[in-house]
Amino acid sequence: MMNFDLEERLEQRSEQRLFRQRVILDSPQKPEAMVDGRPCLMFCSNDYLGLANHPEIRSAFQQAANVYGIGSGASALINGHSRPHRQLEEELAEFTGRARVLLFSTGYMANLGVISALLSPGDALFQDRLNHASLLDAGRLSGARFQRYLHLDMGNLERRLKKSKARRKLIATDGVFSMDGDRTPLAELVKLSRQYQAGLMVDDAHAFGCIGKGGRGSLKEGGFTTDDVPVMMATLGKAFGTAGAFVAGSETLIENLIQFARSYIYTTAMPPAIAEASRASLKVVERDEWRRQQLTSNVIYFRRSCESLGIPLMASDSAIQPIQVGSVEESLRVSEQLLDLGVLVTPIRPPTVPAGSSRLRVTLSAIHTREHIDRLVEALQSIVWHKPGQAA
Repeated sequence: MMNFDLEERLEQRSEQRLFRQRVILDSPQKPEAMVDGRPCLMFCSNDYLGLANHPEIRSAFQQAANVYGIGSGASALINGHSRPHRQLEEELAEFTGRARVLLFSTGYMANLGVISALLSPGDALFQDRLNHASLLDAGRLSGARFQRYLHLDMGNLERRLKKSKARRKLIATDGVFSMDGDRTPLAELVKLSRQYQAGLMVDDAHAFGCIGKGGRGSLKEGGFTTDDVPVMMATLGKAFGTAGAFVAGSETLIENLIQFARSYIYTTAMPPAIAEASRASLKVVERDEWRRQQLTSNVIYFRRSCESLGIPLMASDSAIQPIQVGSVEESLRVSEQLLDLGVLVTPIRPPTVPAGSSRLRVTLSAIHTREHIDRLVEALQSIVWHKPGQAA
């Protein structure tokens, strides 16, 4: 038996009330779902546009599976790169207005691949303190000097850039922050990256599909080009309702990733049927403007309803609407009470968020109705709230 203190680690996590458990979904991703064998109203999915169970996308997947089978069989550089992969890359490049796109199996792998391919020991990497874990882990593994600037604090970032003597510098940030729902100040980041000759990478996973004309994301919404933001990453498993991720940029960037991104080179390619389903999703995302309009309307309605009742929302205009409750115990209590009322909102606790900032991460979808939101707000209203630091 290996001696890694495995039991002690689990006991400690349980004592800290940080032990994580999975629920079992017995239905497709949709607002009214079956969770652990019981009907439940879900407000914790990243299916922002309601496409994870869309009939056109399901049909595209099924038809492609009949043609190409299930697995891709190999890495993309062996023989796992199928026609649907190439077509999806070309269509995403046109959609984002960038020269070229490279598909990855997950967003985590995309971020690891980009940063490991671009940076080496002696280089400098600057990241927002609240970036997604995949970006932070990529920074730790890159060998570059890794610095985390205060959340959205451009003055703190500039002071760090000024001090850096590195030959190559990269700034990496979320576009919409996954646990807070707020947005990065892209115009200021572009200005700083130019001033200090640093590259700029934006993980637009939680904006792509939801923001900008046709759902092209925060970069297109702000009018930023490849010259402004050379590296764009986005995922397909959120607003697009499928799976996987991609990096978009110049021909030179993408060819470098093909040659040097280890998380691309040494993994089996995504199933071709997923690529074909994502092609169908791309058409729906661009066509159905009403989905983004309805999502925006749902966000506004939810915020107004909560604010009128004094429910403590964090500042966010995105589909991610966190309710910060402070303590781990309070987040668990409120989540459990909601579940007793038939509403699933999972608690977010350390180490996912900083100590003292545990929260309920409410996520809204275009296919949530006003009645769904009213049920959530009524459930929240029925709960006695304890302010951070106040005894339960």
